[in-house]
Amino acid sequence: MALPAPATRASGTEAEATEDLRAAVFAPSPVITVTIETVGDDGAEVHFHAGGQGLWVARMMRELGVTVTICAALGGETGAVLRPLIEREGLELRDVHSDSWNGAYVHDRRTGAREVVAETAAKPLSRHELDALYTATLASGIDAGTCLLTGTKQDVTVPTDTYRRLANDLGHNRVEVVVDLSGESLAAALEGGVGLVKLSHEEVVRDGYARNDGMDELADAIRTLQAAGAVDVVISRGGEPALACLDGRLLEAEIPELEVVDHRGTGDAMTATLAVARARRYSAEETLRLAVAAGSLNATHHGLATGDRTDVERLARDITVHTLDAEYPKGGSR
Repeated sequence: MALPAPATRASGTEAEATEDLRAAVFAPSPVITVTIETVGDDGAEVHFHAGGQGLWVARMMRELGVTVTICAALGGETGAVLRPLIEREGLELRDVHSDSWNGAYVHDRRTGAREVVAETAAKPLSRHELDALYTATLASGIDAGTCLLTGTKQDVTVPTDTYRRLANDLGHNRVEVVVDLSGESLAAALEGGVGLVKLSHEEVVRDGYARNDGMDELADAIRTLQAAGAVDVVISRGGEPALACLDGRLLEAEIPELEVVDHRGTGDAMTATLAVARARRYSAEETLRLAVAAGSLNATHHGLATGDRTDVERLARDITVHTLDAEYPKGGSR
């Protein structure tokens, strides 16, 4: 049994049918991931994938039944290898040519831990490359109606003001803008205005929106983020209940007790699911349940932002959401 039919959101247009749902993802510079895994007692397998935050988020969105267009810059030998890897994921690719190579990394997991063997990073895009990528993202986002803005590990591929401009231009064209960014890139996107921002509690503290990860501080941080330009905010808190302000209500979602195998990619799984739920116009409670379910299931296995739609929807039904407006009234802690 799937989640309930999409609810109508006052601020949005009529939701598209689930079968036709589309979204665009701004993934400025994907990377090639090479992972060495143990097979049997002595053997090894080498796995090649397209990676980076934008790709991991897009993959999860596709698993949840959305047609996703990846907007990215590709260049060099790594870019040539990335193109078929991205298309193999069932993602639509809107790429622009770059004279700079995309990044890559090699990780060895044969000991159980993740050992970095080698890693290379992409260089900043030229002005013409940036213009082409910006135009492709804007057109794809307007066509889809939902656009998710992601960053890169080094945050040097595109100028931070790119996020302000994209958020502003997309928002003014009735596009639902979801962001998973931090630092200067997040501040720029907020200035442009975003529909929903997803952060971890560590990022909230590190970026100065809260002095610590106490509930009073995080509740105030949500209001600070909203004053800066976010309509809604979701904060993941590791093994603690997720905190969110959706549709003007402060909510908390309990985390299922599951054994964690690999926490990497949990936040990306949540972000992808939040974007899908927003596009489908789910209620605040169902949006948060679905996101927490996706993040929790991702942590139970290896693989970044991966999961089965049916499993996510089943677990979501068992997640409890509490309203916290009475416990943390506006302006009540500072």
